[in-house]
Amino acid sequence: MRVPRIYQPINELTVNQQVKLDEDGAAHIGRVLRMNEGDNISLFCGDGYDYLATIVSANKKNVTVEIIEQTANESESPLNLHLGQVISRGDRMDFTIQKSVELGVTTITPLFSDRCGVKLSGERLEKKINQWQKIVISACEQSGRSFVPTVRPAMTLSQWCAEQTDAVKLNLHPRAAHGINGLSLKNNKVRLLIGPEGGLSEEEIAMTETHLFTDVLLGPRVLRTETASLTAITALQLRFGDIG
Repeated sequence: MRVPRIYQPINELTVNQQVKLDEDGAAHIGRVLRMNEGDNISLFCGDGYDYLATIVSANKKNVTVEIIEQTANESESPLNLHLGQVISRGDRMDFTIQKSVELGVTTITPLFSDRCGVKLSGERLEKKINQWQKIVISACEQSGRSFVPTVRPAMTLSQWCAEQTDAVKLNLHPRAAHGINGLSLKNNKVRLLIGPEGGLSEEEIAMTETHLFTDVLLGPRVLRTETASLTAITALQLRFGDIG
């Protein structure tokens, strides 16, 4: 049986430390998996390490473990990839976030654009951000990552494009002169902009040019927004990261 991986929002974990799992972790280990005293699980807290732990006590509501080993996790890509994703409808955004984390994205910023079909604000938007962060954590548990990407607060496309950065800024465009294989990076940092289902408006495309985004082409076919995100991330990881 594969050792289950559980994220714990703790600043620091150390060998010989006893940890009482939070509500979500305890429910998964004690109620869903029905693990018992003496079984092993793996913890991570976002510091880049995995912590092998033995269950000291367990029931359906409370699980306490003792950490017995610390191991550096080498699963992070050398590519620092910040995804600026215009929010998509239904579960497409959830799917994009989950799979982008599996593919190694570092940071995710949900964006509003002229043709964004999703209307969120206030408490509803805050709940969505929290939901997306939980999807990120689950994707890290599944994929073996011990660094937890951040879902930043949502902002407008113009705000995101105007942020100061030393990363190469990319925008997918069907009339671009070259693809991702024609790029070069100085510091292995990329900000990737993915537009909405209807594409960016002409004014938004002009704005990305003003902010020195480089247009890149994925191929001759028109891709849905979630397909475009994951295809571009994969291509970037093939070219500059650790896939392939």
